[in-house]
Amino acid sequence: MQNAAMENLFSQIIQELGEDVTREGLVDTPKRAAAAFRYLNSGYHMDLDKVLNNAIFEADTEDMVIVKDIELYSLCEHHLLPFIGKCHVAYLPRGKVVGLSKIARIVEMYARRLQIQERLTKQIATALQTAVDPKGVAVVIEAKHLCMMMRGVEKQNSVMTTSSMLGLFRKEISTRSEFLNLISR
Repeated sequence: MQNAAMENLFSQIIQELGEDVTREGLVDTPKRAAAAFRYLNSGYHMDLDKVLNNAIFEADTEDMVIVKDIELYSLCEHHLLPFIGKCHVAYLPRGKVVGLSKIARIVEMYARRLQIQERLTKQIATALQTAVDPKGVAVVIEAKHLCMMMRGVEKQNSVMTTSSMLGLFRKEISTRSEFLNLISR
């Protein structure tokens, strides 16, 4: 869909709300809203190989690698409202590690799509598993959903937590416990 088509659709939505799109404050709103919506969903134009950009390196380590508190912003596919939170990612290398920033970029790639948190969590874990074939991957996301805060039940302090555990994180409770303990500090 071209920018003009999306701008026209936003203009129609604003008019359906009962607003005058020729009003000073709204004249450029359809253009800005289309640009913002494209940016918020830019993950559809990314793929794992481009995100990784060959930043996978041989490494003689088997110790757990954790990146915690990665900020994430996504749109709920049910109401098109944001959910905002943090993602914690860990993996157990098997001869290869991935560049640190690439973990955050993987989170970003999947978060910048219309999502549900459960699928997002699994997609991040699966992508990291695919990228470096580690002994295990763990992903935990904690997020607040504006579709639950601004409408519906209007619960301001609720936080949704999801996890995906692959490999040794699923099989070994001690490995899973170590990860969960380290991210809760």
